[in-house]
Amino acid sequence: MADDAPIDQQVYDELIAQGKSERVALAKARAAALRQQRQGAPQGSEADDRAQGGVPAAGGETGGRDAPASGPSPGAEAAPAGQERVRQALATQGAAATGSGGAAAGAGADGPAAPGEPARRRLGLTTPPGIQTIKGKQEDKVYTWPHLISSEFVALLSILAFLLVFSSLVDAPLQELANPTESPNPAKAPWYFLGLQELLLYFHPMVAGVTLPGAIITGLIALPYLDRNPSQRPENRRTALTIYTLFLVFWATLTITGSFFRGPGLNWVWPWVDGIWFNL
Repeated sequence: MADDAPIDQQVYDELIAQGKSERVALAKARAAALRQQRQGAPQGSEADDRAQGGVPAAGGETGGRDAPASGPSPGAEAAPAGQERVRQALATQGAAATGSGGAAAGAGADGPAAPGEPARRRLGLTTPPGIQTIKGKQEDKVYTWPHLISSEFVALLSILAFLLVFSSLVDAPLQELANPTESPNPAKAPWYFLGLQELLLYFHPMVAGVTLPGAIITGLIALPYLDRNPSQRPENRRTALTIYTLFLVFWATLTITGSFFRGPGLNWVWPWVDGIWFNL
């Protein structure tokens, strides 16, 4: 849109006083000035009407398109400002799309007017830049609530139900007070220490009681610094899952062996032959 286009100063001042932006106020003031200029122009000249309506005159300025022979339609002057601006923008785009003919038409329309004709200006709409929406990359993630909390709550209820059923079916009474003069045979540690007690049967107490447990605890502390793989998919964590599975199977084997396959004197027994020497 040309910067030297006439504007309606009164409309411009009213829009600025209403808090409108300068760009909107200028556009509406120029549209009002164009309407006033069109209403005050003489109606006898066909070329003038076409120039004021935004339609190029017939001849070389149309880029090869035939111009209408009749004058402007009566409804063109009464069209709303929005429809008039859209029609002018379409005319501008059509002239630009015709190639060299369109370029000549633009030069003829925006150039100096012929003698005896009023000055003509071509008005066009400029589309404001749209707001670009930047969307983040979708990742495999869940929210703490309700996904994580609901799963943990279901697991809690399941374990609580299992403990209630187990405690109602299994008799686990309190025994008599410990007698310091009489040691039970076999003397077994609680079930969660039976794996460590089983190691004492194969290694020196320093190795089974200090070195191996210390290495396990140190490895757990250093695990976040050694394994820096950010992936949470099992197929991408095969090494870590293999190591954990081997450790779990190893410790479970020691615990089961110490619970069901050790009898008096911690000797090897077959539970289906000699019975089970294990109390909860």
